[in-house]
Amino acid sequence: MIETLNWKNNAHGRKFITSFSGGKDCVLALYRAMKVGESIGLIVMLEEEGKRSRSHGMPPELVRAQADSIGLPVYTGVASWADYEKVFTQLLENAKNQGAEVLVTGDLDMPVQDCWHDKITKSVGLKLGMPLWEMNHREAVEEFINRGFKTIVVTVNLKLGMREEDLGRTLTLEYVRELEARGIDPCGESGEFHTTVIDGPIFNVPILVKKCEIIKDGEYAYLPLGLT
Repeated sequence: MIETLNWKNNAHGRKFITSFSGGKDCVLALYRAMKVGESIGLIVMLEEEGKRSRSHGMPPELVRAQADSIGLPVYTGVASWADYEKVFTQLLENAKNQGAEVLVTGDLDMPVQDCWHDKITKSVGLKLGMPLWEMNHREAVEEFINRGFKTIVVTVNLKLGMREEDLGRTLTLEYVRELEARGIDPCGESGEFHTTVIDGPIFNVPILVKKCEIIKDGEYAYLPLGLT
């Protein structure tokens, strides 16, 4: 239990690696962790073909542009869901060999019991850091926006209240209020939407993107982004 209570603060004074999707929550967690610890890089998991990220469907070149702007190296893994844990564990072991002491994630609602990240970090001898853990969702989004981060909605679940017209919108305080009025969690914690961060206080330069043709796949709609 003592270790669990430290999940919010484990990055303090330590070197850490961040599980990185390129979306708002992991970026805010990285921002907070960089204030108190030393970041040595980002872990990015790609789908089997290596053409897009496992979590948010981003092309590798866009993720690398984010990492380059932040000034951090990327530890990339290519995996199916079947071998995801094995590949992720290997990346953590590599990061530990490079000096990492903590894995930082952007999770807000991770349960104490059967926490996958807790299990996986312990298996390689790392600590788990979740700077946003148990944070109020509205407060997390407001902090993200008020800090000056800019993010674009790139994935929506059409069965959870999101619309195709939401794709490409920038997350603002006004838009957050609109989402809440529609009964949507402002963090999208039930999978309502995902975002891609293109600017903010830890970015040395903004990520210049172009919006590509919307793709529909069942209940989901995606807005692929490319670099200009």
